[in-house]
Amino acid sequence: MNRVTLRHLLLASLFVFFFVSDGFSKSECKAVYGQSARLFTLATGSPGELGLLEKLADEFNREHGTSMCWQKAGSGKSLALLKNKEVDLVMVHAPAAEKKAVEDGWAIKRTLIGSNEFYIVGPADDPAGIRGAGSAAEAYKMIAAKQLPFLSRGDNSGTHKKELNIWKTAGVTPEGDWYVVTKDFMMATLKKANDIGGYFMTDSSTWVVGQKDFADLKILFKGDPVLINTYHGLCQPEGATVGQEAASKFIDFLSSEAGQSIIRTYGEADHGAPMYNDADYARQYEH
Repeated sequence: MNRVTLRHLLLASLFVFFFVSDGFSKSECKAVYGQSARLFTLATGSPGELGLLEKLADEFNREHGTSMCWQKAGSGKSLALLKNKEVDLVMVHAPAAEKKAVEDGWAIKRTLIGSNEFYIVGPADDPAGIRGAGSAAEAYKMIAAKQLPFLSRGDNSGTHKKELNIWKTAGVTPEGDWYVVTKDFMMATLKKANDIGGYFMTDSSTWVVGQKDFADLKILFKGDPVLINTYHGLCQPEGATVGQEAASKFIDFLSSEAGQSIIRTYGEADHGAPMYNDADYARQYEH
């Protein structure tokens, strides 16, 4: 075997080790940040979609000589990927499911990293009258009573879980033609709500970025403490995956002043206000 062929085989072996042995392939990455062969994988939804994750990854990779694969998934799917050892860590907002994951032993280092909040948006003329609602549950009840279009992601994401909890509090089982399930992410569902004149519960970060494109939607209800949305990082137990060590260090970075500074200021330069609150602010809403 000549030297060129041997070299190619060695390079191919390294590629297989870093991108396949961990239970996933590079093709499953929505994006890869960094150029190092020391790759670790993170699953999340909106923080990746809105660019916060890339900003955090760039800073972390520069200090640690790593690369990050982002797999785009809502909180429910992200936790399933973690449980199946298909990713090294997650950034999610599903507190009950997170606590169960730690209790069951397939996730560790549950760490509060920040928050945003949910807004209920809808058509400017607000035919359900939810501007006058006293709570998110009352707003939902008013929409259901008139059977006006309400969009649900219906994807077991953190947003969907929160929505279902509010329907439960309202004593309403949402069903019928007025209840529109998209099985899609936040920005795409906002677009559909704008197109059909429907109500939707969006996170504040996505709204800050997308509102200019959704002229027919307005914020109609916000401020209920139940709508505060806390994010946590969780990773694999030690030794469970190839990228676990880097993933564990990334969680430490998220809670450090360097990571928290990025989180509390992200989006301010472009949108006039930060898109996320830091962990200190979020701690008052921990549950």
